[in-house]
Amino acid sequence: MTSAMASAPPQAGTEIFEHILAASSGLVVLDSKDVHELINQFRVIARHSGQAVYLWQPDTGLSSLRDVHVRVPDCQRLGNALRYMQQSMHFGVYLLVGLELPLSAMDATLLRQLARSPKDHLRRVVLIDVPAALAEHLGDLATHLRSEDSQPQRLRLRDGRWLV
Repeated sequence: MTSAMASAPPQAGTEIFEHILAASSGLVVLDSKDVHELINQFRVIARHSGQAVYLWQPDTGLSSLRDVHVRVPDCQRLGNALRYMQQSMHFGVYLLVGLELPLSAMDATLLRQLARSPKDHLRRVVLIDVPAALAEHLGDLATHLRSEDSQPQRLRLRDGRWLV
C-alpha cells in the first residue's frame, strides 16, 4: 500500500451518512448550511458504495442518486413518493428536499408511519432543511441531526502533516 493511499482522508459526508444509518428512528430531520454540497457528497457515497440513495424534490420527483437518469415513475407528488417509500421492501435512504408547509393530513400521517417502521427493515427517510414548525410537529418521532459538527475541529501537527 502506498503512502498516498494510507493518508487518504475519509470521504466527505461519510460520517453524517453513518449517523443517518444508525438513527433510532426511520425518520431523520437533518439541518445543513449547504444542501447542494451535502447532496453531492451523498451522490459520491452512493456511487462508490452502491447504496440505494434517492432524492425527492418538488420539481423533479423521486430519483436515484447513484444512477443520474433513473427516476421512479409516478412519484412526482410527495404523497405518492411517501407511499412508495413505505411499500418498498428494499434497503433505501430517501432524501427529501424542499418540503413546504402545510402538509396534507395524509402526508403527515405517512411521515409518522415511516418514523415507526420496523427495526428489522432498514429504511431511512431524511428531511433536509425542513421548516421549524414541521420539525417541532414531528418531535421525538424523528432523529434530529446537523451536517456540521457542533464543535470546531482542532488541527494538530504530526510528522509534518496537519491532522483533524
